[in-house]
Amino acid sequence: MNLGAHMSISGGVHMALRRARSIGCNAVQLFVKSSNQWRAKPLSEEEISLFREESALFQPGFVIAHSSYLLNIASPDPGLRGKSEQALRTEMERCAVLGIPSLVLHPGSHRGEGLDGGIARIAASLDRLFAATQGGVSILLETTAGTGNIIGASFEELASIIGLVSDRTRVGVCFDTCHAFAAGYDIRARRAYEATMRRFDGAIGLGLLRAFHLNDSRTALGSRRDRHAQIGDGRIGERGFANLLRDRRFDDRPMILETPKGPDLAEDVENLARLRRLRG
Repeated sequence: MNLGAHMSISGGVHMALRRARSIGCNAVQLFVKSSNQWRAKPLSEEEISLFREESALFQPGFVIAHSSYLLNIASPDPGLRGKSEQALRTEMERCAVLGIPSLVLHPGSHRGEGLDGGIARIAASLDRLFAATQGGVSILLETTAGTGNIIGASFEELASIIGLVSDRTRVGVCFDTCHAFAAGYDIRARRAYEATMRRFDGAIGLGLLRAFHLNDSRTALGSRRDRHAQIGDGRIGERGFANLLRDRRFDDRPMILETPKGPDLAEDVENLARLRRLRG
């Protein structure tokens, strides 16, 4: 299994990969810049070289990036949308330089202006970004819990975005287990898991399911609240993760922990051990 965790880039982007390998990950997710700032200092040649050396130790495609939480390309505010689009372009360009094939993106919020308009704005921004960037970096739209005006809580909403994008070779989906569960998609019982995956396949297609975030949920099915818990300690439970881990269709997809942890990464070590045990 291509199991790993989101890692800090403190000390340089290459340090995320070094931290991941130190606890036995063979997949990793990282930010390519500070997640709470709009601007980013250009990457130096030394930073790029160090990162490429570290990434060579992972299987191709199992290093992915996550975009800044500030971005909202669904916004009806032209100023915020333009600022978000420019920042996302910078992150895509950094991914291309570092050799990272995919960038996970929260679809964004329509801010009360209507779902259809928000979906159209996301797709239009992605079209402009794909036309303006080289390197073939893909955007993976993340499933969301659906809090407030956030887009992406249903597979059909993500399918609508993808259907409007001109270059669909550069768009896919990242399935967050906590978010999907909070949005009402059950994976706990085997039958429920199979029904959820059939619905995803019917709406989007399993071929576009490119990565997973493995997070248990502190809140109940359909709560619409995004609260991550350690694997097996939340409302999804170990049985739900066993269903996913034993689904051989996803053996080649990176599966990334985003669970709470301290600086010694002990929680990641424990969660990875649980996941490997559940795999069998």
